[in-house]
Amino acid sequence: MSEQRRKILVTSALPYANGSIHLGHLVEYIQTDIWARFQKLRGHECYYVCADDAHGTPIMLRARAEGIEPEELIARVWKEHTEDFAGFHIGFDNYHSTHSPENRACANLIYERNRDAGHIVRKTIKQAYDPEAGMFLPDRFIKGECPRCGAEDQYGDSCESCGATYAPTDLKNPRSAVSGATPVERESEHIFFRLADFEQVLKDWHRAGHVQPEVANKLDEWFEAGLADWDISRDAPYFGFEIPDAPGKYFYVWLDAPIGYMASFRNLCDEQGIDFDSFWQPGSDTELYHFIGKDIIYFHALFWPALLHGAGFRMPSAVWAHGFLTVDGAKMSKSRGTFIKARTYLEHLNPEYLRYYFAAKLSSRVDDLDLNLEDFAQRVNSDLVGKVVNIASRCAGFIHKRFEGRLAARCGEPALYDEFVAAGDAIAEHFEQREYGRAVREIMALADRANQYIDGHKPWVIAKEAGREQELQEICSSGINLFRVLVGYLKPILPRLAEQAEAFLRIEPMQWNSQAEPLTDHVIEKFKPLMTRVEKDRIDAMIEASKEDLQAEAEVTAQPAADSPLAKEPIAETIPFDDFAKVDLRIARIVRAEPVEGADKLLRLSLDLGGETRNVFAGIKSAYRPENLEGRLTVMVANLAPRKMRFGVSEGMVLAAGPGGKALYLLSPDDGAQPGTRVT
Repeated sequence: MSEQRRKILVTSALPYANGSIHLGHLVEYIQTDIWARFQKLRGHECYYVCADDAHGTPIMLRARAEGIEPEELIARVWKEHTEDFAGFHIGFDNYHSTHSPENRACANLIYERNRDAGHIVRKTIKQAYDPEAGMFLPDRFIKGECPRCGAEDQYGDSCESCGATYAPTDLKNPRSAVSGATPVERESEHIFFRLADFEQVLKDWHRAGHVQPEVANKLDEWFEAGLADWDISRDAPYFGFEIPDAPGKYFYVWLDAPIGYMASFRNLCDEQGIDFDSFWQPGSDTELYHFIGKDIIYFHALFWPALLHGAGFRMPSAVWAHGFLTVDGAKMSKSRGTFIKARTYLEHLNPEYLRYYFAAKLSSRVDDLDLNLEDFAQRVNSDLVGKVVNIASRCAGFIHKRFEGRLAARCGEPALYDEFVAAGDAIAEHFEQREYGRAVREIMALADRANQYIDGHKPWVIAKEAGREQELQEICSSGINLFRVLVGYLKPILPRLAEQAEAFLRIEPMQWNSQAEPLTDHVIEKFKPLMTRVEKDRIDAMIEASKEDLQAEAEVTAQPAADSPLAKEPIAETIPFDDFAKVDLRIARIVRAEPVEGADKLLRLSLDLGGETRNVFAGIKSAYRPENLEGRLTVMVANLAPRKMRFGVSEGMVLAAGPGGKALYLLSPDDGAQPGTRVT
């Protein structure tokens, strides 16, 4: 069924440039990518853009702690993010950064238009200030005791123990997470966006169906409570864009982050000659969709459409939220190894396993999604390997051995093939409505029908009987054609499998409706396995590697450099001398140092302890070239219990100091010290 060609712009929320992509993030990017790929297969003009969210206090402080400029940090993280996304076949048309000329220009324009329209106001406010670090503190950089339940070490805006929300000034015994100092209150002039100016516009917008029902209900609660002015400025020091008419003031990261969608698309338009304005002007017949997590609805369903409307741009066609990811029914955990980074997964498992499993469980609702690892393996093995790929495997051998790879001149079961093709409209509607789980169930029901067809006709029996060659060819050709239709329906979910199937079938890249007619009198390639089973030992290895990732990051416990604001972090609680005396520190000579394949941070050190050699993994790769370490003396913890890691057994720990990154210093005794000597 044909439909009018649409012009669609799709985005996912911007990952923060201060950490690695993990499986929780991938729920969103896989969900979005499937929808964008589906639209492209339908023949629509669809663009999928995203970017790194590269501004804010956390990035500024992390860069400072590593002794590098923020630009170096965000460039490094951008490279890591793009590689991880590519590994999971996330097909961005453009992946940009909010720290870009396009984003500065777009942020300034939106701010100035809202200012000139009277939607910006200045107010003097009181804020928490760190007198030692010399900076105003965001709420999340203040910690203390919850004013309601008394739980310790809670953030300045909410309590993770009892769920209470409050102002940072309500915390008991507050301290700065930057320096450990007690915050003081200081006044500062800030710039606010008058969100209440858009209350009726926003009510009309969300009632028109631009958000999910659950989100609309939540918005009603916020409308009932009243829309407050939104503070869109931050004081120096701050890594971000300076506000044009306010020297020393910077756009709050949540002001320019969603504008990053617009900026990334602007960058793509400039490169490819796309009409940018046609996608953003009010009344446009183009479509704009945002996929986000449920934790950032407030910004995307209130602030963002209001900013766009106030600046004379179109509002989104829809904002679609999804729930959080749990693993085996619980919150992702580093200690259990279920806080799994994208890169760790890719080192052990096929990314399309995860794409399929997420798709099978995703709906249009804001429900949480659980990655049950046992169910994950069973579903992939049963559905993809046991049903879909098995169809081709069961039929292709006969086609090659008996018919030189040529399919029959006619389809053996035209009615069944027509049934498969007719199912495409319902499956397409499920994809369109983001009901991927329903689409998968219908596709797998068809796969069952295909396997039943093969089982019923028993080509392995027919192959042994004389005079039934044409029948055998037609049955197996029908199986191959049914497989082709199924892979076409799965292509938005499994683009790599589809690519391999297209090569096997010797056909052009499939579009949604390109399987309307079967392949007849057509030569195919010899079949090669398209997907292998998920083995439990690979899942177990991934879990163990995730635990080891955490251990490797903690391998060197470093004190911040003296000029870092983190240098005044409170000293850990005291321990008895008898406990400290149990630590056996020894002089060691580094006999050999070499990189560890597959590890970003580790070096493998062979240490001479005066006749005894130890193997130690140390997280110092960013600070030292291996060849510069060999022969030098250092200090190690000699009585640390050996720890089995993914790369081998580590038999101790070397001592180092510094904020991490390149600013890291191995402890080195004076020349003349003898390996094996105890440090007292």
